Amino acid sequence: MPQPDIRHTRFEAVRLRLEAFDPGAGWRLWVYEFLLFGFKQGWACLFGGLLLVLLLGTHLFYPDSAPLHRYDFLTFAAIAIQAGMLAFRLETWREARVILIFHVVGTVMELFKTQAGSWTYPEASVLHIGAVPLFSGFMYAAVGSYIARVWRIFDFRFSGYPPAWMTWLLAAAIYINFFTHHYTIDIRWGLFAATAVIFWRTRVHFRNWRAHRWMPLLVGFGLVALFIWFAENIATFANAWNYPGQEKEWQMVSLAKYGSWYLLMLISFVLVTLVQPVKEPDQPF
Repeated sequence: MPQPDIRHTRFEAVRLRLEAFDPGAGWRLWVYEFLLFGFKQGWACLFGGLLLVLLLGTHLFYPDSAPLHRYDFLTFAAIAIQAGMLAFRLETWREARVILIFHVVGTVMELFKTQAGSWTYPEASVLHIGAVPLFSGFMYAAVGSYIARVWRIFDFRFSGYPPAWMTWLLAAAIYINFFTHHYTIDIRWGLFAATAVIFWRTRVHFRNWRAHRWMPLLVGFGLVALFIWFAENIATFANAWNYPGQEKEWQMVSLAKYGSWYLLMLISFVLVTLVQPVKEPDQPF
């Protein structure tokens, strides 16, 4: 028996009902599209949202006397979420493989950054590599999951997209700079400039309701990075990890980290192009 298409999910049924509804025109249409956009975005970030709820919930309610360390519980919970995403066909196996790559890429960076003192994990755990608990890699995986799912849910199309080799070269330079800036010159401002030059003409076309709308891709990058920065503030409040200065009393994450997430999110975006083809607006499904 053939396997059902990934679109044949409960979400797809809800989406079809929503798209069959006609709100009319004028302000009703704008309100409807705004609410539909929020619904789809929330559905796309399901992995990250559940992980964030777990971080905050375990910070507030996880018992100190539990036989399992909180970080280890989070690792098992994240594995369960990932298994559920695949079992309920909310992600494809191809997407999961790319998300796994970003998981590994993030964990390698975590090992280096914790050794360099960029941040610390204050709680004990059994499931860890060096000073890095294994649940941390799933936070990077959540970003990859969001980008892969939002790409599919909104049927992304692109105009003015740069050559693929250029995006891969930029992603490689960003990743290398996360390591080398500890020893040599930090070129992040040059990377920001390169990102602006490479994607200046690029528009992302997304189908929120019945027709594709568009925005500059650079604006999309900035909005996603902003929400990741908001999530990071919640995660550090939940004592998932500490930046220098947060050890004794929580304080907001520096805006400089917004720039870091902007660049790191771009790496995830480029990785997702391995499984989500870059289509032009007039290309068929």
